[in-house]
Amino acid sequence: MDSTRKTALVVGVLFILTFITSIAGALAYGPVLSDPGYITGAGADTRVFIGAFLELLLILTNIGCAVVLFPLLKRQNETLALGYVAARLVECAFIGIGLLSLLTIVTLRQGAVGADAGSLVTVGKSLVALHNWTFLLGPGFADGIGTGMILGWLMFRSGLVGRRMALVGVVGGAMLATSGVAVLLGIIPQGGAVQGIATVPEIIWEAFLGLWLTFKGFNRSAPLLAVPAADSGSPDGSATALPSRPLIATTAGAA
Repeated sequence: MDSTRKTALVVGVLFILTFITSIAGALAYGPVLSDPGYITGAGADTRVFIGAFLELLLILTNIGCAVVLFPLLKRQNETLALGYVAARLVECAFIGIGLLSLLTIVTLRQGAVGADAGSLVTVGKSLVALHNWTFLLGPGFADGIGTGMILGWLMFRSGLVGRRMALVGVVGGAMLATSGVAVLLGIIPQGGAVQGIATVPEIIWEAFLGLWLTFKGFNRSAPLLAVPAADSGSPDGSATALPSRPLIATTAGAA
């Protein structure tokens, strides 16, 4: 297994892990997100802690995808490759804020004994609303820009994966980001059917990318893979042969 195949395998596994951690984290958060009175009830704090841990892993896998891909993608376009890394970091920042808001609910539920129940419920709803907004702007908007539009375009131009599927990523990312803006402006409701439909192409793109890179790897015929990883001195990247001179002739000339 050469280094390029190893890179594809690592990125593919990381993409698969992003699916696992994000879905499992959302399921673990279930009670705190769906129960308005969670902060004053018996609670399911262990599930919230597990969800937070899974989202920490999600942050690591998200950043890992961008970092591992960067040395390869910068051969195609370094500015866009940096943009993809930046988009992933922004997405992870929103995810971090969201998980902290839910952990804060647990802290208040455990420590605010005797506090006014109505006030606690209001605070709890506010923190859940904060989590919902961070989900919209992170995995919703920033992911559509980064993994959808930027990474999809880089994959399309480089030919590292199927170009048609890469276009699905570009279109899906644009749809996801646009739906996020539409929710932000109050045009469509968050979590509604329109936003759900707009999310499907991006899900297909990221699922394809994870499975394709894990089990198949990059397209070996991609021109990008023919570019040497390190510049060897000549304008076209090929090694420049230095003229050789016999050692005896060199010594005589020096004398």
